[in-house]
Amino acid sequence: MSAAAAQVTESSRNVVKAVPAIETAEGAGATVRRSIGMASLRNLSPFLMLDHFTIHPGAGFPDHPHRGQTTVTYMMEGKNSHEDFMGNKGELGPGDVQWMTAGRGVVHAEMPVFDPDPAKAVPAVGMQLWVDLPKDQKYCEPSYQERKAKDIDTVRPKDGVEITVISGESHGVTGFVRPVGGCWYFDVKLQKPGASVFQPIPEGWTAFLYVITGNVSVGPDGKPFPKFNTLVLTSQSGENGVLLTRPGNSTDEETRFVLIAGEPLEQNVVQYGPFVVNTQMEARQAIMDFQMGKNGFERAPGWRSEIGKAMR
Repeated sequence: MSAAAAQVTESSRNVVKAVPAIETAEGAGATVRRSIGMASLRNLSPFLMLDHFTIHPGAGFPDHPHRGQTTVTYMMEGKNSHEDFMGNKGELGPGDVQWMTAGRGVVHAEMPVFDPDPAKAVPAVGMQLWVDLPKDQKYCEPSYQERKAKDIDTVRPKDGVEITVISGESHGVTGFVRPVGGCWYFDVKLQKPGASVFQPIPEGWTAFLYVITGNVSVGPDGKPFPKFNTLVLTSQSGENGVLLTRPGNSTDEETRFVLIAGEPLEQNVVQYGPFVVNTQMEARQAIMDFQMGKNGFERAPGWRSEIGKAMR
């Protein structure tokens, strides 16, 4: 086969829907910008929720359960601590990642960590993504993966382009996470006006990006979208990736966004708070299991996190 025949033609996805992330209260005194999971953007399988959170002193997410999904927490500023009833404990700083698969059940707490000097206290800012689990993996054993920023691979495929590879494959680099179900997660920075990159994405997968700072255009002729927008991408036959560009006249702040893709699941979704299952009966069973401490929640009765005790 010739080199020309072996070369794959790049065919970019485009934006099919843009949804502003609206600020809303969540947890105990925390604020999140939520897009996926709101009425304007549901049924984006396998993705259930996307929050861009900011946690100030006195707020947080004390002890609470999960079943049937994966939660991915990616820190950008400040620090956030985690503790669960499996005995896992961790503290996340800027660029650190926690990838927790709840499976049949887990109870945990997520609380910010602040400098004891109020003048130096920095809010905990990051992203949390909820990913549905395939029906046959809903009741798997829970698992927990954590990685520090310094240990997460970054690739620079072109001048002015930096991609942190958390999960999936980008320009010869494979992310450290081995997720249950298909899910790719990248932090992309376009550091110069006009910087552009084509990121391959498996054909047929659901894909979106969330703009953290700056402006970005999608596709060869796409208009720029500003920060705090979730951009859902097309998924047409033959589209094998997405062309991402920082506008040439964008000279103020760096363009940064997370690009996330996942294999859609052909299954019913019944969500009752932190429980994500497939039928109403399973939702009722999840509530009973948590309350009675069985079928995955055996360690829940009497368990109290240390990090959440200030809010009890």
